[in-house]
Amino acid sequence: MQNGIHIRDILHLKSIPKISDRKIISLVDHFKSTTGVLSADPRALVKVRSIKEADASMIRHIPVDQRSIDKQFSLLNKVNGSIISFWDKEYPEQLKNIYDPPVLLFVRGKLSPNDNYSIAVVGTRHPTLYGKVNAELFAKEFARRGISVVSGLARGVDTIAHRCTLHHHGRTVAVLGGSIDRIYPGENVSLVETIESKNNGAVISELPMSTPSHPAFFPRRNRIISGISLGTLIIESDEDGGAMITATTALDQNRELFCIPGSIAEKKCFGTNKLIKNGQAKLVQSVDDIVDELQLALRPILSIQHAAPELPQLNVFEQKIVDRLTPEPMHIDEIAEQTQLSISDVLVNLLGLEFKGIVRQMAGKMFLKV
Repeated sequence: MQNGIHIRDILHLKSIPKISDRKIISLVDHFKSTTGVLSADPRALVKVRSIKEADASMIRHIPVDQRSIDKQFSLLNKVNGSIISFWDKEYPEQLKNIYDPPVLLFVRGKLSPNDNYSIAVVGTRHPTLYGKVNAELFAKEFARRGISVVSGLARGVDTIAHRCTLHHHGRTVAVLGGSIDRIYPGENVSLVETIESKNNGAVISELPMSTPSHPAFFPRRNRIISGISLGTLIIESDEDGGAMITATTALDQNRELFCIPGSIAEKKCFGTNKLIKNGQAKLVQSVDDIVDELQLALRPILSIQHAAPELPQLNVFEQKIVDRLTPEPMHIDEIAEQTQLSISDVLVNLLGLEFKGIVRQMAGKMFLKV
């Protein structure tokens, strides 16, 4: 915490009606400290842009609710969390530059300077197989290049992006639409625990502790997702999907927007295809398309040599199967025919490859390489 800027003071200012985060930032920048803000008389306060007489009166006269602030810290301690302010060095650099940055971030895990080189990956909660495969593929390639993946911890594309990034030893940042002690959806509690352990990333929210997730908070959550990132990749989205809000915030923030093209007959691709058609998003077919577009901004992280994780050892039959598989699902009969192995041998070796995280089984005895 910087000298003269105190989290408790900011929590108090945030509790005052109509004192927005932008107003708090303007006040602290003007008076150089939170103590200066709280000790200033109303005549001095109204000299700050956007501060009205009613605002100044409330700042001067509303008493500090110490019990409420103490409760925030008590709940924070229960999840081993922390709070960083707009003026702390840990605060994400990209996020500072948006129109309405959050003055406080509640954090589980740790933000890293490397997270300044991140890409948001978002999409539908109900992706097609095509969407799932691409979410995994792009997250894997970002992780390999040391690029952090930011998403919203929602079901579907968000969860796939977080999990696959972690699986490939990358960093990921989850931005919540509720507080960091009210994880939603509930099945992602274990994912949050994985993110915050072993320096894998961070789970963040601007919302005070004990705030349940609510759809009304998602648009503001989405502006943080795009705001913290150099660019946003949308995997699949209908025209009225939540990811389209993130697309809008990314464009408003003058950030790069990327979309993977989808089938013209698939409703879940109507939004992404429309963004490409209207020239609002760049069509991408690989991670290299994004890296090339953002090469200058990503140069510091791309210049670092990231050690590739040690690949599992494969026996001769496993290798034979892997050489034939692609990210497109293949039926077991076709695998057997192409490898000239018996069905039973193929099944045994596919099981071994699943345990090693190289192959995934789909419905109908279909398999694909992950």
